[in-house]
Amino acid sequence: MQVTIFEKILSGEIKADIVYQDDNVVAFRDIMPQAKIHLLFIHRKKTINAVELGLLCPQHAADIFSAIAKYSKEFGLDRDGLRIVTNTGPHAGQTVFYTHFHVLAGEALRSFGA
Repeated sequence: MQVTIFEKILSGEIKADIVYQDDNVVAFRDIMPQAKIHLLFIHRKKTINAVELGLLCPQHAADIFSAIAKYSKEFGLDRDGLRIVTNTGPHAGQTVFYTHFHVLAGEALRSFGA
């Protein structure tokens, strides 16, 4: 299986603007932001997509959402709102096959899908 960019970020092979990390989760700025704030949250242990994550590693999903909540509270993203998105599979637009959640905030976002 091909090594993803996220695995290279975790190993230090590729640099990223890391904004959050704990024993289980790492978050960094998206290099092609779709909002004023666009972060990616990943678990340190790889799964391919949200379906696999939910079936095989539900605790990892809890770890990720806990990290998103902590970060959002600390930096006030929860005050005006934020969007959490994940793409599962190529038809949904997934291009990196390592489970990740996009957190978009910092401005009024268009209606979902618009």
